[in-house]
Amino acid sequence: MSVGENTTNSSTETTATPDGLEDSENIFRKTFRRYFPLIFILWILFVLYPNPLNLVTSIHRFINPDVNPSAVEMILDDFPSDPVAIEKAVLARIPYRLDWELYGMPWYFPTVEEILERGEGDCKARALVLASILKAKNIPSQVNSSPVHVWVDYEGKQETTIENPQVQFYQHDPETGEGRFQIPEIGLGEVMNSWRQQLWTPMPFDRRILLVSGLLALVAARVILRKKRTAQ
Repeated sequence: MSVGENTTNSSTETTATPDGLEDSENIFRKTFRRYFPLIFILWILFVLYPNPLNLVTSIHRFINPDVNPSAVEMILDDFPSDPVAIEKAVLARIPYRLDWELYGMPWYFPTVEEILERGEGDCKARALVLASILKAKNIPSQVNSSPVHVWVDYEGKQETTIENPQVQFYQHDPETGEGRFQIPEIGLGEVMNSWRQQLWTPMPFDRRILLVSGLLALVAARVILRKKRTAQ
């Protein structure tokens, strides 16, 4: 092989490399722009749920609440037979604590065993324990959910502004296992305010910094790539 041929091949290889890099960069830009909303959402989910299985499990338990009468057998004697009195006793026995404080995540649907082990919980936890006790005492009930609250309905239950059929989003019957969805009649402002108080305000400071800085970095990257595209 002659020196001229080596020079030609070297020149070809030299010019091919930048073209390959440019093609790769273009592919990256197009992929980033196309899937930016998905990347944005995935970052939020990653920060809130480093183990995504917890979110999947919670959604499954939301649709199929773990009403477990066998889990409350040891404490049945501590509760009366009247459902209204049972609910008051459950609220007193299970102090209110947010999921961020107990489980390190914004929203988690626990099992009855987990609730009794910790001895604390939010409205979901209280509702599960109440429904389990009612089922163990053969008192019919339904587990209801709105966008901001979970509660148990039973005969003699008094309606409130946050516990009524109008705001109900999902209802599960522990006896039949059937569930049904409906469109709730609840204001968006009320939902957003409740989510802010339960999800954002108690979020650990370091998790907030990670969430916000990551989102800002994604937005900045999108702006930079758009300017480069315009300049070309």
